Amino acid sequence: MKIVVLEGKAVSSDVLNWGILGELGDVTIYENSSEEDKWEKIKDADVVLVNKVLFNEEVFEKNPKLKYVGVCATGYNNVDLEAARSHNVAVTYAPAYSTPSVVQMTWAFILELACRVHIHAKSVEQGDWSRSGVFTYTVARITELTDKILGIYGFGNIGREVAKIAKAFGMKVLVCTKHPEKYEGEANFVSEEELFRKSDIISFHCPLTEETREKVNKDTIDMMKDGVMIVNVSRGLVVNEADLRDALISGKVAAAAVDVVSAEPIKEDNPLLSAPNIVITPHIAWATIEAKQRLLDIVVENLKAFLDGKELNRV
Repeated sequence: MKIVVLEGKAVSSDVLNWGILGELGDVTIYENSSEEDKWEKIKDADVVLVNKVLFNEEVFEKNPKLKYVGVCATGYNNVDLEAARSHNVAVTYAPAYSTPSVVQMTWAFILELACRVHIHAKSVEQGDWSRSGVFTYTVARITELTDKILGIYGFGNIGREVAKIAKAFGMKVLVCTKHPEKYEGEANFVSEEELFRKSDIISFHCPLTEETREKVNKDTIDMMKDGVMIVNVSRGLVVNEADLRDALISGKVAAAAVDVVSAEPIKEDNPLLSAPNIVITPHIAWATIEAKQRLLDIVVENLKAFLDGKELNRV
């Protein structure tokens, strides 16, 4: 059995590796792959493990040997599931492996936007404090979280854990989710419009769908409070980046933090790179060493189950 890993570098590290796959078949591991070079790499593969590379009808049509696609992520919008089914290709994913890590990054972002730690530390590093002649100064607005309203858009595993921590900070929590009836009694559920209008901070934890695509745009930003803060650790395309940049420039949005952008790696002309008061990280919310180990474990167990004729985390 020929097993191909297309984006091995994203998951492997100096302490984690794909070696265990060698027990399951003949393995070829590529550090990274593009849409252009994937064709040669997956030729004659029975099993492909993938993260972001697209698998559509054309891929399945041109690779009749392919029987299994293991997505090394929780999101699997890069795979055309209908096409996979029509070609009798099994598709699996890795649920909930990164929840603690993404929740942790969410709060790192929220605390950074409230406390502005980095900008003040940078000021000290540049010598501003030693030249100031005073024992304290601020170079940007800092604010308390207590009694602020946190709007959580999306209430899956990550959104629910973010809400728990918000209560420890004394925040009020509003939640907008597609199916509030699934979580009756767990939160204060409101409409999308009410969440946008009332929240001081809005954190996005939703999947990318046609309904959520560019959910943050000029019209929805106009609904929001002046000085709102926005956090996005979900998918880059949930945000219209040009509209968010404009709102940051005008001050309508006081600050933002994003771990994801519309095209990754980020392009040099991405509008957010020229925006003020924004923190951008390179899609690392999921990437703690603990989360990577859980991911590897799930990916391997998914494949073992498939080879044993069982279904585990099938989509």
